[in-house]
Amino acid sequence: MTNLVEFPGLGLEYMVNRVAFTLFGMPIYWYGIILAAGLMLGVVFAFHYAPDFGIDTDRLVDVVFVGTFCAIACARAFYVAFAPFEYESLWDMVNLRDGGIAIYGSVIGAAVFGGLACKWRRIPVVATFDIVSLGFLIGQAVGRWGNFVNQEAFGTNTGLPWGMYSEATRAYLAAWQPALAAEGITVDPSLPVHPTFLYESIWCLIGLLLLWRYIKRRRFNGEISLLYVVWYGLGRVWIEGLRTDALLLPFGGLRVSQVIAALSVCAAGAAVLLLRRRYKGIPLMVPIAQDETRRKAYLKQYRAKGGAGAVAWAFGPLPASASHKEFAQKTRQFNSEAFDLDKVEERIAEEQKIAELHTGAEPAQGGPTGLAEYAEPANAAGRPGPGPADAKGDGAGLDNAGGPPLAEKGQINGEEEDGSTDH
Repeated sequence: MTNLVEFPGLGLEYMVNRVAFTLFGMPIYWYGIILAAGLMLGVVFAFHYAPDFGIDTDRLVDVVFVGTFCAIACARAFYVAFAPFEYESLWDMVNLRDGGIAIYGSVIGAAVFGGLACKWRRIPVVATFDIVSLGFLIGQAVGRWGNFVNQEAFGTNTGLPWGMYSEATRAYLAAWQPALAAEGITVDPSLPVHPTFLYESIWCLIGLLLLWRYIKRRRFNGEISLLYVVWYGLGRVWIEGLRTDALLLPFGGLRVSQVIAALSVCAAGAAVLLLRRRYKGIPLMVPIAQDETRRKAYLKQYRAKGGAGAVAWAFGPLPASASHKEFAQKTRQFNSEAFDLDKVEERIAEEQKIAELHTGAEPAQGGPTGLAEYAEPANAAGRPGPGPADAKGDGAGLDNAGGPPLAEKGQINGEEEDGSTDH
C-alpha cells in the first residue's frame, strides 16, 4: 500500500501511502478522496457561475446528481469494455477502489444522461454543457493526482529531470514489458518514466484558466463546451501517446482515447468555426435565471387568490459579456421583486382593471400581469433578446435564444402548472 516515489533528476522522493485512513476496519483510499474533492470543486464552480449562463441552481442540483452518477458508471463501463485483461467476477468489474475509469466514458455518460436530465428539469441544455465542461476541467486537474497516489497512468521511460520512479512503476513495466514490446514500445523497468498524470493535470488547469477568461467573450451557447472538447482532445492525443497503459481498440491496435480525441477535435473545431461565422456581430444574450422555490410559492398563492393569468414573467436578458456581479445582482433583484408574495393581490387587482378596459372580458390566458417593467428591447444588434416565452427556447440547440420581447408580443412567458419554464 506504500510506495517510495522518486524523482532522481530533481533529487526528490516521497513516501506515498494509498490508504488515507481506516473506517470500521475498511481502508479508505486517497484515490477516492481526491476524485471526490475534484468533483466537489467542480460543482462549487458550476453553482457559482450558473447565473451567468441563465441557469437556476435549484434545478441544476438534480442535473448534477444524475450526470455525476451516470458519468462514473459510464467511465467504469468504458474502461471494462476495453481493458486488456478479463475480470474474474462481476464484483471486480464494478469495484472502483483500485482505480480503472476512462475519462471519455465519463464525458459521454455526462453528456447523454446529463442532457436528458436538463430536459427533465427544464433548464437550457447547451448552456449547462458550457458550465459543466469547466467543472470537468477542475475535476480532471485535481482527480489526476489520484493516479499519482496509485502510481498508475504513467508513461514510457524518459531522461527528463522530472522523470518518476517507484517500485510500482518497476513492477508494472516488468510485467507488461513483453506485451509492450509486441506493440513496438521498448521500456526499461529500472529507469524513470513520464509522469503523464501530471502532464494532464497541468494541461487541464491551463485549459480551465483560458476558458474561464473567455466566458464573457463567448459568442453562442455551446462555444465553451466545444472549446473544452478541442482543448482536452489536443492534450489527450499527445499525452495518450506516451502512456504504457492505454486502452486499445480490438482491431488495428489503435489507442481508443487517441482516436476519440482526434475525431472530437476535428468535429468540435469545425463546429466552432462555422458557428462563429454564423453569429458574427450578434451578441449572445442570457436570460435571468428564475428561482424555482420562490416561483412555486408565488404561483401557489397567486392561483389560490383567483389569479387568472398564466403568471409567467416578461423580463430582459443581460449580454453574456456582463460581469458576474451584474448577473448575481439582477438575478437576486428579479426573483425578489417578481415573486414578491406581498404583491399578489395588487397584481390580481391590476389584471381585473385591464380586463374591464377590454369590454369587461376576463383576463386572457397568459395575459399581462403587471410585470411589463421587466421587458427590455431588442439587443444592440437588432436581434430580439432571449426570453422564456419561446416555447422551444430550452437551449437544446447551439443557438442564441431569441424571440420578440415579451411585452411587445402582448404575452407573458408561458409556464407549466409546476412553475417550470423553457429558457
